[in-house]
Amino acid sequence: MIVVVDLKTGNIRSITKVFERLNAKVKTTSNVEEIESANKLIIPGVGHFGKGMENLHKLNLISCLNMKVQQQKTPVLGICLGMQLFSEYSEEGNVRGLGWISAKVQRFAFPVSNHNLKVPHMGWNSVRILKDSVLLNKINNGDSFYFAHSYYVSCNSSTDVLCRTNYGVEFDAAIQMDNIYGFQFHPEKSHAKGMKIIDNFISL
Repeated sequence: MIVVVDLKTGNIRSITKVFERLNAKVKTTSNVEEIESANKLIIPGVGHFGKGMENLHKLNLISCLNMKVQQQKTPVLGICLGMQLFSEYSEEGNVRGLGWISAKVQRFAFPVSNHNLKVPHMGWNSVRILKDSVLLNKINNGDSFYFAHSYYVSCNSSTDVLCRTNYGVEFDAAIQMDNIYGFQFHPEKSHAKGMKIIDNFISL
C-alpha cells in the first residue's frame, strides 16, 4: 500500500489520480495506524512551510513519520512543499523542518540582471541531472517539468542533489538521500515524464 500523507494543505487529488491511472494501490490519510502500515509514503503539499509543519504537529504525525522514514527506511517521496519539509529549516515562517536532509529552504532573490522574473516561479523548466537514480530511469538531461513555488531547497551536500534547475538562480530541483526522495516540481502535472517518475517510485 502506498499512502499519500494528507497534511491538510490543499487539494492533493491530482496526485492520487496519477497513481490510480498507473494501477497502484494508494490511500490518502492522516491516520497514524494507516501510515504505519504503508509500504511507501508520499508527502505532497502546497502553501506555507510553517503551516505544513504546524499541521504535522497537530495531526501527531512527526514521531510516526520519523520512525517510518529514519528507522524503518520506508521509501518516501516529497513533492513541492513536501520536499521542502524534509529540510532542517525554512525562511518561510522561520520554522524548523523534519530535518531528514541537511538543507535549508530560502526564497528566490534575483540579481539585478534578472529583476523582471516573477515570484512565484510558475511554469515549465528543464532540469540538469547531476547523478543517477532509479527514479530518473528514462528521464533525460534537459527534460522539462512543471514548477509552482516561491521558495526552494538548498542542500548542504551536493551528493544529495539529483537535479538542478535555473530560474534566475540555480537551485536544487530534486534530491535523494538513501530512501528519501524529493522533487520541487510537480511530477503529477508534468505529463508523460512526470508519470514515468511516479511509475519508477511505484516500482521501487
